[in-house]
Amino acid sequence: MQLETYISDLLYRYECVTLPEFGAFLTQRESATIDNSTNTFFPPKKSILFNEQIQKNDGLLATYIADVEGISFEVANEKIAKRVKNIKTQLTQGETLSFKNIGEIVLNAEGKILFEPSYQLNYLTDSFGLSQFISPSVTRESLKQEVEAIEKIVPLTFTPERRKNRPYFKYAAVAVIALTLGGLVASNFYVNQIEEHNQLAQEEATKQLDTQIQQATFSLNPLPAITLNVTKQTGNYHIVAGAFRIEENCDKKIAQLKALGYPARKIGTNKYGLHEVVYASYEDRLESLKALRDIKQSHNKDAWLLVKKLD
Repeated sequence: MQLETYISDLLYRYECVTLPEFGAFLTQRESATIDNSTNTFFPPKKSILFNEQIQKNDGLLATYIADVEGISFEVANEKIAKRVKNIKTQLTQGETLSFKNIGEIVLNAEGKILFEPSYQLNYLTDSFGLSQFISPSVTRESLKQEVEAIEKIVPLTFTPERRKNRPYFKYAAVAVIALTLGGLVASNFYVNQIEEHNQLAQEEATKQLDTQIQQATFSLNPLPAITLNVTKQTGNYHIVAGAFRIEENCDKKIAQLKALGYPARKIGTNKYGLHEVVYASYEDRLESLKALRDIKQSHNKDAWLLVKKLD
């Protein structure tokens, strides 16, 4: 029994997954952060914690295992209890247990459980497709100092005394104004000529088109009826293949999945503007869980189940 996989699946949707008679894995939402020392940006995420005090069986894990493996609730509980017994035996023998994509567990000298979380997966579905990135710092102050240094070396000022000694500035200003006004007048005249020419050409083309339509004879033959069988994707259980910021990449992913036989499609964008692509949608929860398990084993181990009612 792949207990770690089942716990990992549930951590995407629930804040507490209890392993009866052992402890509970908890998730806590954390906001996006920035590491000022390395200029690294981290997206929002769910951090994983472990609480040894929560051991009561709430039935969540057993129900999920029963649905996926197609067994009864009682048999699922028996399998969990057997696995917990093996885990405790390994811990008392001094072994360090690694739960894939969740973390590592070991006993300390006092017999207390120590948990070191894994950072391989981000269990916050709202941040799906987002990753950390590094951005160089903006040096605004250094650029400001360079500009001030240039202004000190090349001052651009004119005093009244200099203007009196150089009367040709006055004539140059008059010439500039005259050239500007002349250019505006010529430009307006040229634009008006173009608009008038375009209007005449459009009227002539319209007349020719009306004449051709009046002279044409149309023979309309009835076409045979075609029946198209289209299967519409419905249901609230969606197996997510990925989310993309660029819609072109989203279309490429859909084409790849359809080539493999999956009825892939887009289901819209999430709150971060990412286009979500799904392998398929299902109306039956049990059927969707079985399909998810097959996809994880044969095609994409990072696929996950989204429960969402589409508009």
